[in-house]
Amino acid sequence: MAILRWLTGLRQAEKGAAMILILGLSWSLLSHSANAVIPPAEWHWAEIHGHKIYYATRGSGSTLVLLHGGGDSGEHSFARQLDVFSQRHRIVAPDQVGQGHTPDVRGPLTYTGMMDDTATLLRHLELNHVDVVGFSDGGILALMLAVRHPELVRRLVISGVNVAPEGLNAEDLDELRATQSSHPKTIDEKLAHLWLTSPTEAELNLGVLAKIQQPVLVISGDRDAITLEHTLKIFHALPEAELCILPGTDHATFSGRSEWLNPIINAFLER
Repeated sequence: MAILRWLTGLRQAEKGAAMILILGLSWSLLSHSANAVIPPAEWHWAEIHGHKIYYATRGSGSTLVLLHGGGDSGEHSFARQLDVFSQRHRIVAPDQVGQGHTPDVRGPLTYTGMMDDTATLLRHLELNHVDVVGFSDGGILALMLAVRHPELVRRLVISGVNVAPEGLNAEDLDELRATQSSHPKTIDEKLAHLWLTSPTEAELNLGVLAKIQQPVLVISGDRDAITLEHTLKIFHALPEAELCILPGTDHATFSGRSEWLNPIINAFLER
């Protein structure tokens, strides 16, 4: 969420709802390249828990599930990975409720709800023992999948992940507190509330990470929105973890450091 400070600086004169939009974290702004547009033929949808979940597929080989960052979509969060990873894998990239192509639904936005949607989608597609790459919110969902549905996951790659709101930088937490709505309705308001209050301890905590027996590649920028101390706690809590700290890098690891990350992740997944 280091982008919060950058965007706020660009729009200091804007107030109210505009600030919520700023905090919507449209990660595609960080891609530093043209957006990867997934053609219509690669988009599909499934009825999950009474609502539609849209997902994209591409490539062939072992399944690789891409879980996007908050307020974004798979084709934007992984704009610099789709073509590379689809050469060796069948990509499945779902858009979570209210984000990307998937419409919003009534009620709050929760990590548990998004994780349940993702697990049900994988079972709907008759997938298990898949590799999962998760960015930011998507990394939180990846860890929750491994804890609650270990049979679905073979290996995990996570970047920019926190297991509690306190893992965020203090400045970002202050900005989130300043933009809270008492009754979140729009997806931007729901996301701001989600980031300030979640993951809850019941959803994810350092103790429960010890249950994850799958290999996990933990990635962070050395200037990430998640504090380095928090990332190290996650790394040490995971029994089979490897650590990758990218120098001179903020939260946008996949878009900003793809030339470093893509070969590292490919090598990790091929083991």
